[in-house]
Amino acid sequence: MKLNSVQLEQVDKQVKRILASDSYYGKIFKEAGVTGVNSQEDFEKIPFSSKDDLRNAYPLGIQVPPDEEIVRIHSSSGTTGRPVIIPYTKKDVDDWAIMFARCYETAGVTKNDRIQITPGYGLWTAGIGFQAGCEKLGAMAVPMGPGNTDKQLQMMIDLKSTVLTATSSYALLLAEEINRRGIRDQIHLKKGIFGSERWSDKMRAYIERELDIDLYDIYGLTEIYGPGIGINCKGQRAMHYWDDYVYIEIIDSKTGENVPDGEEGEIVITTLVKEGAPLIRFRTHDISRIVPGECPCGCKHPRLDVIKGRSDDMFKVHGVNMFPSQVEELLQHVDGVSSEYQINIAHDEEKNKDVMLLTAEAEGRVNFETTANIIREMFKSKISITPKVTVVPVGTLPRTQKKAKRVIDHRDL
Repeated sequence: MKLNSVQLEQVDKQVKRILASDSYYGKIFKEAGVTGVNSQEDFEKIPFSSKDDLRNAYPLGIQVPPDEEIVRIHSSSGTTGRPVIIPYTKKDVDDWAIMFARCYETAGVTKNDRIQITPGYGLWTAGIGFQAGCEKLGAMAVPMGPGNTDKQLQMMIDLKSTVLTATSSYALLLAEEINRRGIRDQIHLKKGIFGSERWSDKMRAYIERELDIDLYDIYGLTEIYGPGIGINCKGQRAMHYWDDYVYIEIIDSKTGENVPDGEEGEIVITTLVKEGAPLIRFRTHDISRIVPGECPCGCKHPRLDVIKGRSDDMFKVHGVNMFPSQVEELLQHVDGVSSEYQINIAHDEEKNKDVMLLTAEAEGRVNFETTANIIREMFKSKISITPKVTVVPVGTLPRTQKKAKRVIDHRDL
């Protein structure tokens, strides 16, 4: 999908703003000989930007406008070493709220809804993003933040919350707790809007069934406003993204070349009107594809397919490259196995070889030893790896209020 004429003008304006500043990217662009963007070819000559750049520019090296125009900063979650800090102008904050309200509307949320917000507040973009969009829409915000499950459920019941916003991991925890307490008939939820991490079809089906709600995937990242730059519509898995605010390319992660629409690759995002920290050709490492054609819902904004994972999520055992999505794909075909699993990888010094231990949860109705053998054989035949497999009862593995860590590589610790 190529830049249209309006987007081309917007990118050219962004590039010239960056060049006129003394920012980190202003210097990068000058060194690369970038002077402006008059065509798709000009645009694709611009070097990619990355999270490493943002860390190198710490704390505010990517800021373009003067300090008096900055009204807020946010920082990405889960980073190691130097954090990534993103400055926002008032217009950036307003634009983000507009996009987020558009996401709610796409999910069928109205002013009559009560939105329970469980993601974290503070430097993280999630909680405040969900709230700003809720207020822009005019719905009632219930700003709980993460944790305190007893209080979450009390407010959910007493205030009759109709929309739950959360990470999929915390939504799973809440669904299991509601099931355990037998309080489903006291819950008024109609929709769930989840983001921050990818989730398997099996987890999706469980939450959808147990809470009897419609589920929506919301997309975004702190570097590009935060959550709210895209969401799926009812009955569709692909997510509409707001191409009047962001331009999305899909590239081959290895070559950096654009791939045709419909082909899978790495998402690269350019902010078209962002003022505080405009980013041009930012590599997200998220894997997806542009879905060609128009959506049956009638929305004209282009679509991204479900995020399959991240290019940097790949792990290697015995020379075989694997992604969490492959593991989830295998497990969802095993009878009785839940969505929850954990992989531990270590190096056996005595035998001088890597060892992979997969722990999977299963319902009590199935034989755990037989199930472990089935999983082991599936891995052997489909991925050419034979892991050590342990099957445990549902609920054994730890649940989290944030993002779940399902692959632990002890070789890197």
